[in-house]
Formats: sequence, structure tokens, C-alpha cells
Amino acid sequence: MIAKLAKTCTLRISPDKLNFILSDKVTNGGVGMWCELEQENFFSDFQMEGISAEHNEIYVELTSENLSRALKTAQNARALKMKLTNKHFPCLTVSVDMLSVSSSSRVVTHDIPIKVIPRKLWKDLQEPTVPDSDVSIYLPVLKTMKSVVEKMKNISNHLIIEANLNEELNLKIETELVCVTTHFKDLGRPPLASESCSQSRNPEQMAEVRIDIKKLLQFLAGQQVNPTKAICNIVNHRIVHFDLLHEDVSLQYFIPALS
Repeated sequence: MIAKLAKTCTLRISPDKLNFILSDKVTNGGVGMWCELEQENFFSDFQMEGISAEHNEIYVELTSENLSRALKTAQNARALKMKLTNKHFPCLTVSVDMLSVSSSSRVVTHDIPIKVIPRKLWKDLQEPTVPDSDVSIYLPVLKTMKSVVEKMKNISNHLIIEANLNEELNLKIETELVCVTTHFKDLGRPPLASESCSQSRNPEQMAEVRIDIKKLLQFLAGQQVNPTKAICNIVNHRIVHFDLLHEDVSLQYFIPALS
């Protein structure tokens, strides 16, 4: 999923979590991503030591496809070990203990080149703060949404996502020649959606964001399975924030509005 969303990304390692981070400056039109895994859900043994007790974290940059390819070889493995090593250059070494037909074990090792990120740059890689949304709504089935957006991409480079408190969401394209809108109804709203916005906002009034259609399609193409929870938060004319939960993995994805 990450490999489809970001060519290179930052891996943040802390005692209890792993994060995959993409921090293109959203203010400059780039997308942002914050993916979180609880380490105890994935590892039976986990040891790490950061710079100090106060800053007990490690940040490295890597090519996500390299890690994805290494992990694919481990699908039928007996065990998998990941460690940070220094082999003439810093690596994330993935050792896969393969099951073989005979009782002898076979270990396949992948050395993935990484770049260690110095502490002075960590401040740009923190969990993004989400502005108060005007409308928060559950997304329709992502597969359906993707097929709609794929067809719309042939008409325009831009797409408007709009939603209201009546649980309606529209995907809209407007050009000089044509206007196309796909409507989704009765999607439901997250229970924690801000009460204050409910009180002051007309339920039928749409909050909208005009975005680059390719960025939305890249996000939808990255979703291999339908998540257990998928929420869309819209900050009117500013940003759309997707919040997805895939069993043990949570993913936040930010697409800024086009000016």
C-alpha cells in the first residue's frame, strides 16, 4: 500500500510504534501521509535504542518499493528479522528464514539502502495536525469510488469533492463543455464528528475542495482491500483529509486544495 502511495518515505522507529511518513509540504501543493503500526501487533521480539532516553527514536529514509519487494519474499517464511546495519553504507537488513523441502533452513538476506535522518530535521516529520473540518463523513466503497474517478480523469485534471451534514458526498467535474457529478447518499457520519459544526452549519450546505484528480487516484489505487473504517474530512476550500483503518494499520492522507 505504501509503495503505491510514495516512492520514497521516512520510516520512524520508536519503542512502541512504526510510522511511514510522507511529508511533501502540503502548503506547497504536495500530499502528506502518516501511517502507523503498533509494533507489538507485528513483532514477537523488538529491541531498539534511539539517540537518547529523551529522544528514543530513529528516523530513516528509504525507497518503499525496495522494502515491499523484500517482504514479499517472506510470505511463506518460518521467521523474519529486520535490523539496522552498516555495510559500507547504512542498511535496513531483512533476513528471511525460508522453509525448505529438506529439514535444512535457508536464509535469504536483503540489504535495503537507507539514509539516516539527523535530529535537526525531525521537526518536519511529526504527526500532522488536522484542522477542524467543516464536514466529516464515511467514504463509499473505495473500489466503486476508484472506478468513478478513473472515468472522470479522462475528462478533466481537477475534481471537486463535496459533502454535507446530511451524509451526502459528491464527486464533481466541471469543464467548459461538460459537468459530471456522481452522488453518494446515506453514507453516515463518524460519531466523533464535531458537534459544534453540526449546530452552526446548515445540514444541506456543501463543504468542498477542488483537488488534483491524479493525487486522489493514486490514493485510491494504493488501497488493496476495503478498510474497516474510511473517513473523509473536508476543510472548505483548503484540504481533504482521509483517515483509514486497515485492521492493525492506520493511515492518514492529506490532499491540499488547488488554489
